Amino acid sequence: MKTILNITIIISCVLIACTVTTSAQEQSSSITVPNPLTFSGYVETYYSYDFGNPANHERPSFFYCYNRHNEVNLHIGLIKAKYAKDNVRGTLSLMVGTYPQYNLAGEQGLLKNVYEADAGVKIFDNTTSTVWIDAGIMPSHIGFESTHGQDCWNLTRSILAENTPFYEAGVKVGYSTSDDKFYASAMYLNGWQRIQRIANNQTPAFGTQITYKPDNTITLNWSTYIGNEQPDSVALMRFFNNFYGIFQISENFGLTAGFDIGFQKKTPDSSAMNLWYSPVVILQYKITNSLNIAARAEYYADENGVIIPTGTLNGFQTMGLSVNLDYWLGTNRNVLFRVEARTLSSKDEIFLSDNNPSKQNSFFTTSMSILF
Repeated sequence: MKTILNITIIISCVLIACTVTTSAQEQSSSITVPNPLTFSGYVETYYSYDFGNPANHERPSFFYCYNRHNEVNLHIGLIKAKYAKDNVRGTLSLMVGTYPQYNLAGEQGLLKNVYEADAGVKIFDNTTSTVWIDAGIMPSHIGFESTHGQDCWNLTRSILAENTPFYEAGVKVGYSTSDDKFYASAMYLNGWQRIQRIANNQTPAFGTQITYKPDNTITLNWSTYIGNEQPDSVALMRFFNNFYGIFQISENFGLTAGFDIGFQKKTPDSSAMNLWYSPVVILQYKITNSLNIAARAEYYADENGVIIPTGTLNGFQTMGLSVNLDYWLGTNRNVLFRVEARTLSSKDEIFLSDNNPSKQNSFFTTSMSILF
């Protein structure tokens, strides 16, 4: 009887052990390790009608985005591959559309179709902060507006954004705190929105960025650029500052305020500087979870034509107003339909209306975009 009891106890222990082992194996097999390589895409189409009715279908030359008149066109179609694991990361994004056609017109060959191509390594990591070094072709560190319309409160980009870099090429060292409240970076760059340097220019260019987020309703940013955009024989150093703040005042109401100011030497041997600046204010109101409205007021002053040459007496001094309505579609809010009306008023006759000089320019734009 005692022998039978011992055998029963042994068998019971074996069955319990097998059950525990099987359960542990099933639990272990149910744990999935995230794939370090991910793929995504973005497509944004648009139609813009300029009431100046340009015969060549090109809107004013200081616009590089959504700038084809009276055409259904592709702003950008992008495919992205991203790798992120432990202390290394990398991104490769290729694109087509009118955005690369006009913004990368000065680049050569296949570089015109590269949106992002960079690699990074984490060189420091502890419980409070991390430091990364990234190199390659990257999105610009300047400004609160990007190429992707879904990331911006307005359909079209501000004059300020259109005439500062959307992309840059170089090396970046970035420091961030673990709570994501503070970020600082320094960059060695090839130039002002350049992948390849201009001929006979060996002058290094530098950039910095400081971003502070005291909480999830406030973002404060200061970005800088220093460099020479001319051949070294006629070097004209450029000093540029970009400031902005994004404030989520309430659940439905947001405010973005930005200010750019730049200086560039008038002549290589002079200490005198040409100045340009641009303030912009954007208000956004969320009517419903799917419906937003935003309004923008902006001013851009470049009397000496450093960034936007006009050849007129007062240079480029232009005020703009716009309003747009956005409607989000799709189960994951990944499709966005937008309409925008925008008008510009300049001190000089820098625009054309039916081939006649004009101080006014008004246009209507609509777009559809999808993120996948």
